[in-house]
Amino acid sequence: MTLHRYFQILERKEKPGYLRLKELKTGCSSFDSFSLKELLNLHREGMKMFRAGKDFKKKGLNLLELKTEITKRILSKCTLCAHHCGANRSSGEFGFCGVPVDSHFSSEFLHLGEEPELVPSHTIFFNGCTMKCVYCQNWDIATAPQGGWLANPEKLAYLIKAREKEGARNVNFVGGEPTPHLKTVLETLLMLNTEIPVVWNSNQYYSLLTAEILEGAVDLYLADFRYGNDECALKYSKVKDYFSVVSRNFLLAFEQADVILRHLVLPGHISCCTEPIMNWVSKNLPGVYFNLMFQYYPVYQASFYPEINRRLTEKERAEALLLARKYQIMVS
Repeated sequence: MTLHRYFQILERKEKPGYLRLKELKTGCSSFDSFSLKELLNLHREGMKMFRAGKDFKKKGLNLLELKTEITKRILSKCTLCAHHCGANRSSGEFGFCGVPVDSHFSSEFLHLGEEPELVPSHTIFFNGCTMKCVYCQNWDIATAPQGGWLANPEKLAYLIKAREKEGARNVNFVGGEPTPHLKTVLETLLMLNTEIPVVWNSNQYYSLLTAEILEGAVDLYLADFRYGNDECALKYSKVKDYFSVVSRNFLLAFEQADVILRHLVLPGHISCCTEPIMNWVSKNLPGVYFNLMFQYYPVYQASFYPEINRRLTEKERAEALLLARKYQIMVS
């Protein structure tokens, strides 16, 4: 169980990825004449240099600015999440998430309830979500994509620096779900210049293109793996192709940065969800930080689903722990 890169940044032995992205120049003074396809090719060339730890070019706009420009272009036919709804958010359309082009957030504070290695964590709770979980514990935020306060990137950058002075060990972009707010997150990082690790606290239901953009900008993925099959995901969270999308994104995250995998055990879902996830993790994410979570309680619309309208039993907790031992997964 290791978070090597994260601790290297905390100890000032490495720079956060977003600062390294700023150091890599694209050689372009403007992206206006480029098509989205051309920008993506330029980005892929730049990320090869990033992975190799080499300088890209000596002048021009940097690689983080390129990621931001690509994300802005995507919003005109939004495919940031795995719904690929194609809404023109730039022109005021709303997609599956309902999030407007200008992000809103409900709160930001030093969170003491995250994993011990993260606290105090500066959590920024964006409004809106790409999943519609019937038992959502943050349903008031997730179902109000235009609620809260306008998330001005300059203001957020100021708040991140202020919270770091108060003891924050990281900045933790969460929600709801941060994926629809990727443009705002990148714009915030462009205005930031402090050596603080960036945490992406996500349901992992995002597109392959978003996974590309996130690389380098994220130092630690704090990520949910909820379901071991597509049927449960569709029934309880209204998403399709869940397992293939989320497992793919975990593989990519594991290659790109440190990962904390969270699995919330659902009542009655040990065999259909918990065991398949542990089986997959044991084969594909060796040594990953696996947080097995037993704090499920029925809220929001859970009462309409009798099979999950209860707390976990002690027997279910014991079964989940035995499965972790079976698949040789170290759980916290």
